[in-house]
Amino acid sequence: MNIEDVRNVTVAGGGTQGSQIASQIAYKGFNVTVWVRSDASVERAKPRFEMVRGQYLDALEQMKADPKAHCRGLSDEHDLSPEQVDALIAQAEERLASIRFETDYEKAFGGADVVVECIAENVAEKTAFYTELAGHLPEHTVLLTDSSTLLPSMFAEATGRPDRYMSFHFANQIWKNNIAELMRQDKTSDETFALAKDFAAAIGMIALPLNKEQPGYILNTLLIPWLKAAVGLVANGVADVETVDRTWELSVGADPMQTPFRKLDRIGLPLACAIISMDPAAKDPDSTISKSVTLLKSYIDAGKTGVAVGEGFYKYN
Repeated sequence: MNIEDVRNVTVAGGGTQGSQIASQIAYKGFNVTVWVRSDASVERAKPRFEMVRGQYLDALEQMKADPKAHCRGLSDEHDLSPEQVDALIAQAEERLASIRFETDYEKAFGGADVVVECIAENVAEKTAFYTELAGHLPEHTVLLTDSSTLLPSMFAEATGRPDRYMSFHFANQIWKNNIAELMRQDKTSDETFALAKDFAAAIGMIALPLNKEQPGYILNTLLIPWLKAAVGLVANGVADVETVDRTWELSVGADPMQTPFRKLDRIGLPLACAIISMDPAAKDPDSTISKSVTLLKSYIDAGKTGVAVGEGFYKYN
């Protein structure tokens, strides 16, 4: 299969990442279906997709007002006229509205050329999902996982198509931070890897190939220790959230929105908590990691899960 043959893409999962990934793929002109587990999941996902739609439109309006606000994932061209940006706004309105939701496996996956999986970071859940999915995919379908921490070799056999399965990892706010980390497992074919690279370009991402499997890829290998350190400082009572963020902002000249706890809010506290909980030290109640998990869970239990709901460590409009 060549990239020209790819028209129908299904995204499995409608959370923080799923809503961005589906929106970006639709924005670039593909037919997009989002699979979630239940009608209740559909209703929970819709406000997320509406928020992402607003972020796309806001980003385009900013590009029209200030060329320096250019978002790489929205246009390859930097010097756009207001009329060209208006055309992109109209395109975004039309294409993001075309995303459809399905809870039925056959309806969601039966006609897919590419599937992007971004369900919860849970080995049992992913294995069960892949096992069921295998009976509904066309022979040619390429299966990509956006898993942040789990290796594709863990699930290759469960997919029933190890030669057409690999990792395809996005950053957050993908219309601006437009990377796709490409990571194969031993049985991924060269054809699948080449298609993934072409697919990345087709949806406005910059492909970053890894030479071998690495938990956390490149991005999270760098990012997660930074976030763990920030949460640990607060969990151990060294400083409060605002002071930690202010220290980072003033010391390295970071944008106020690029500080550790604002980054956590954008990632989503449930995902951050799940990743930190994987550290074996989380089982020791006296460890900094365990205290960090407790801190994150206190926010999650209070409904403060991040930007998607309007409040995490900070409040958002």
